[in-house]
Amino acid sequence: MNKVAALCLSGGMDSTSLLLRLINENYRVFTISFDYGQKHKIEIQKAKNNVQYLKSKNIDVKHKVINISDCVELLSSSITTNSLKIPEGHYEQENMKSTFVPNRNAIFSSILYGYAITISKEMSNKVCISLGVHSGDHAIYPDCREEFYNKLFDSFNEGNWDSDMIELNLPYIKFDKSKILLDAQKSCKKLNLNFNTIFKNTITSYNPNKNGISSGKSGSDIERILAFNKIGLKDPIEYIDPWDSILKNALEIEKKFKKIKDFQ
Repeated sequence: MNKVAALCLSGGMDSTSLLLRLINENYRVFTISFDYGQKHKIEIQKAKNNVQYLKSKNIDVKHKVINISDCVELLSSSITTNSLKIPEGHYEQENMKSTFVPNRNAIFSSILYGYAITISKEMSNKVCISLGVHSGDHAIYPDCREEFYNKLFDSFNEGNWDSDMIELNLPYIKFDKSKILLDAQKSCKKLNLNFNTIFKNTITSYNPNKNGISSGKSGSDIERILAFNKIGLKDPIEYIDPWDSILKNALEIEKKFKKIKDFQ
């Protein structure tokens, strides 16, 4: 059998890193990006850009964009609801819970599972569903935890024929973002791909400006900035302010958050 994987490709750094890992492990990869009415919809274009870059390197990645924005209009979150402001600060602060979209990852996973079943039937091949969820998400997003996915996929397996042809892969579940970046570096080196080109074509910010430039201030921004700094790299994406200023702010936010936690 061939190695086949199905992946949710958001256009952010985690799913992009996982895409590189799967390619490096010789998987044929089928990806879905979701338009769910997110304020940072620029991420879909970023995903498309990287798929095109890989194609220019003779790496074929199947990519579909699925619009479920009408469905998610029913769900309240600061990253989808215009009347709600996206919070700024440390990614583990309590106010970051407003960025949680109720049941979002269950919806994404359900569609991806159905797609994987279809791919499996068409190719007469097992399909590995791979997701880029990681340890940094666990505090704020309960639908990024291993327990959630194990129970969710148990129900998917129970409710579908041919579920024995589907596997679940969560390779980053115990990783933080810095380890994910190191993994991506390793994949890029083995695949002879330009790390900066790929990660310039990602976005993590929940509140980029109208030109798609990252604010550097949302919780997701802070986590990304700290991850790049931890491995000694400057983030290749453009921020509203210069990198030195963006990094200084992120380090100050991290320092303040640690002080608060120490007093609790």
